[in-house]
Amino acid sequence: MHSAQELVSQIEALTSLPDVYDRVRAQLESPTGSAAEVARLVAADPALTARLLRLVNSAMFGHRARIDSVDRAVQLLGLQQVHDLVLAMSLHAVFAGVCPAQLDMRRFWRNSVLNGLASRAAARQAQMPSSERLFVIGLLADVGHLVLYQTVPELAAEALAAASHGDETLDAAERRIVGCDFAEIGAALADRWQLPPCFAGAIGTQLRPRLGGEFSVDAAVLSLSRCIVGAEAANRASAEAAAQIDAGTWELLGLAPEQLAGIREEAELNLAAYLALFFPTTARPARTPPKPA
Repeated sequence: MHSAQELVSQIEALTSLPDVYDRVRAQLESPTGSAAEVARLVAADPALTARLLRLVNSAMFGHRARIDSVDRAVQLLGLQQVHDLVLAMSLHAVFAGVCPAQLDMRRFWRNSVLNGLASRAAARQAQMPSSERLFVIGLLADVGHLVLYQTVPELAAEALAAASHGDETLDAAERRIVGCDFAEIGAALADRWQLPPCFAGAIGTQLRPRLGGEFSVDAAVLSLSRCIVGAEAANRASAEAAAQIDAGTWELLGLAPEQLAGIREEAELNLAAYLALFFPTTARPARTPPKPA
């Protein structure tokens, strides 16, 4: 049996956040951190600069005037949001060395972006102040499966098969067969990367939001968005997906089941554009059958 910390330590040699992210985070955490220094750090990386400017000028932010400098972008976004976006834009490169044979990486990142968009849309519906951060947390919510399929692929496949053919949920099968589930692993990776506590707190309890303490509402957002991704993959109607979400999750969010269709619609509408922004090499959509309303 394996622990989440053990599996994360095995993959750590392949996954490390870029230096520019570490330096941006240091500015965010420092009482003397400055927007000017963050702009300088980003501007020193031409590829990151180009992507940030493309992002800030996209429909995601909807600025009327074109933003043509990193300084202006940082002023508009603020240190917190630049930190989160640099993290999100780094993920594809971070996991470049992780290519599990049994995992379709293009589908994985597509689902991850959809999960992030659904998280952001749900947070907006719930009038949460951290809706943009929820996009990044949602983007990372399933990263534990990437670790599982890279480190113990046979056990991960066995757990998936057990969940597909029995009465066991996937996370229960993972705990029984592997020793830990994907949510625990994702939280362990967030801790190892020293991400803000809300990342590990929400990711680790996304399957049981009530256990999330101060991060229970964020975890409830991830729980809801996970149902949307599952419904999209299985071509299920939104009403059917909403019925699978427990009452406690709706209560935590202050939302009603009939709102899920609108959340899903907003997420799916933005999927292609966000894939092009964050994962340009995977932007070509996978073929899926038409979805029911």
